[in-house]
Amino acid sequence: MTTTNLSGRVAVITGASSGMGRATALLLASRGAKVALLARRKDALEALAAEIHARGGDALALVTDVTDQASVQAAAAAVLAHYGNADLVFNNAGLMLPGAIGNQPQREWESQIDLNVTGAMRVIQAFVPQLEAAAAEGKAVDLINTSSIAGQYVYGYFAVYSATKAFVSHLTRHLRLELGPKNIRVSVIEPGITETELQSHFTFQGAIDWLQNAAQSIEFLKAEDIATAVEFIVSLPKRVNMQQMVIMPTREGI
Repeated sequence: MTTTNLSGRVAVITGASSGMGRATALLLASRGAKVALLARRKDALEALAAEIHARGGDALALVTDVTDQASVQAAAAAVLAHYGNADLVFNNAGLMLPGAIGNQPQREWESQIDLNVTGAMRVIQAFVPQLEAAAAEGKAVDLINTSSIAGQYVYGYFAVYSATKAFVSHLTRHLRLELGPKNIRVSVIEPGITETELQSHFTFQGAIDWLQNAAQSIEFLKAEDIATAVEFIVSLPKRVNMQQMVIMPTREGI
């Protein structure tokens, strides 16, 4: 663990109500960053903000649905009004619902695309102007997208989820080409199996069985492991862009 001083930085975290987003918000706030918490669950967001405040940090809870353009734009405006330009965006909201092609309910595969692809793009479009403004002021600026190892490999019944994450990973490479010349660092984190709420939403029995079997031989990553990775990326000197970080459980894939 590093002890990075992030005082003066304004961090926006989507999917902040649980898992990787929540853990990252707590860690960045503990390092001095002002954190804007974006997610759909009001109670969870307000509880997290209260916890950060109790620890001496600064947090703003913003109920936000990244599948709704107006909601994302309103959140961006609120961040600007409350903190000024964001200089760190952890684009982390996501959904994982494995299922068999041809049999999976339309709402399940469609919602993954809406959230993981279109939602991620809404966040980028809404906050890039703030990142550009912060970079023009000479600040260190980061856009970090959450992808998955599933974006690289092939897993049975994860076709739609894996494809959405492949989109995020390749999008990040293109964004570096566009935003790097503006002094905006763009990174993607690709975790292996991580213990979060995502798995609790599974409805496909084959994936539920697979996950339970995997847990017998693999110690899954924790959300705090991903938070530590985010902290490392943003703590690097401005000249350094950690473009891609793959984080795997030690025993996964062997």
